[in-house]
Amino acid sequence: MRVLICGAGQVGFNIARYLAAEDADITVVDRRPDLIRKIQDQLDVQAVVGHAAHPATLEQAGANTADMLIAVTPTDEVNMVACQVAHSLFKVPTKIARVRSQSYLSPIWADLYSRENVPIDVIISPEYEVAQSVTRLLEVPGALDVIPLCDDKVRLVGARASSKCPILNTPLRQLSQLFPELSIVILGIIRDDKAWVPTGDDIMQPGDDVYFITETAKTQRALAVFGHEDQLSSRVVIFGGGNIGLALAKNLEDHPLSFNSKLIEMDEDRAEYAAKTLSSTVVIHGDALDADILEEAGIKTTDTVVAITDSDETNILASLLAKRHGVKRAITLTNKPDYSRLVSHLGIDTAINPRDITVSTILQHVRRGRIHSVHALHEGFGELIEADALETSELVGKSIKSASLPHGVLLGAIVRDGAVIIPRGNTTVQAGDRVVLFADADSIRKVEKLFAVRLTYI
Repeated sequence: MRVLICGAGQVGFNIARYLAAEDADITVVDRRPDLIRKIQDQLDVQAVVGHAAHPATLEQAGANTADMLIAVTPTDEVNMVACQVAHSLFKVPTKIARVRSQSYLSPIWADLYSRENVPIDVIISPEYEVAQSVTRLLEVPGALDVIPLCDDKVRLVGARASSKCPILNTPLRQLSQLFPELSIVILGIIRDDKAWVPTGDDIMQPGDDVYFITETAKTQRALAVFGHEDQLSSRVVIFGGGNIGLALAKNLEDHPLSFNSKLIEMDEDRAEYAAKTLSSTVVIHGDALDADILEEAGIKTTDTVVAITDSDETNILASLLAKRHGVKRAITLTNKPDYSRLVSHLGIDTAINPRDITVSTILQHVRRGRIHSVHALHEGFGELIEADALETSELVGKSIKSASLPHGVLLGAIVRDGAVIIPRGNTTVQAGDRVVLFADADSIRKVEKLFAVRLTYI
């Protein structure tokens, strides 16, 4: 499998890292020699310095034998032209492009991306994906992360274990006996920036970030066990009226839950545009770091702030100011990995990383066969995979206990005939089951054998 990645930034680097780990033949193209050197030093991939949309560069990178092109340079137009050149000159079968500008994404221009015009098979909009992710967080008070699976019958939920959590300092193997109503499978624990797949002997400590699988209908009950019985945050203030802020505000206006939203935007023209575009959201022109502007937005009676300006530093400082004014929950966008690891120590509740969200979205579109979705978790910690169990799988017909899952692989949920089964040791997987499992970075290859399916591409 040959994949050509245009763009060696954070997203391109991480896609190359994931795919190279699964023995794909990867070539990365970027105009910046420093990024190419970094990727050559850290990954087992080929790399070419050059303009991603130039035919000569793509030819040098091996486009004439590539199975897929993924264009994630910082410029929409470069990504689009790279797909066009790859299609017209090199007959690359599958083209994926990241497109940020909303003017390109309007439904009225959908025909632009047909094979006769600009042939892009999959368009990824990071702004849209981030807005959707934040919307899910607002729907689930107390959660650090929410990923719907199996047509939203099952969810992966991230939560921070509070001091009120009744299952602290309890070996995980005892949870089902002590709390029989607790229908969850804990997939990962993060403590002091170290992530691992827990065993039955592991215990949770206050401040741990825990990822678990639960039936969607039981999400709030599960969060309560981790010490989170938060009420819905109906009063929301959004810092930043860019593409993400505008998309989020529209989501909340159209949401069946009643959100009372305000948006603060520093740029006067952008604030005016947001005010004309939105119907019920109150738009305030001003600086989110200005105490008077925060007071005008009613920050003291706000439940949640969402800081999604184009400045990580502004997002962090504005979130801290909001928390100081008594806001219960701060959701903060950070692009820099070091900041993402820092914010939880500062008292900010949730960090949103567009890079991780974009990488997960792209991985979902490059899988094939019986793999329905893939989600990358916590900076390369592992992947959450939703797949069909085939008759040829060595898991089918065996109890989970007798199947002896490899270390680093956990079965999180089974959906059979529309019903959700949270697996225990005596649960048996049947052919045709939709299965949700987690594999850490060292164990992803083992999933192929377990489910008799190649985790390959296109």
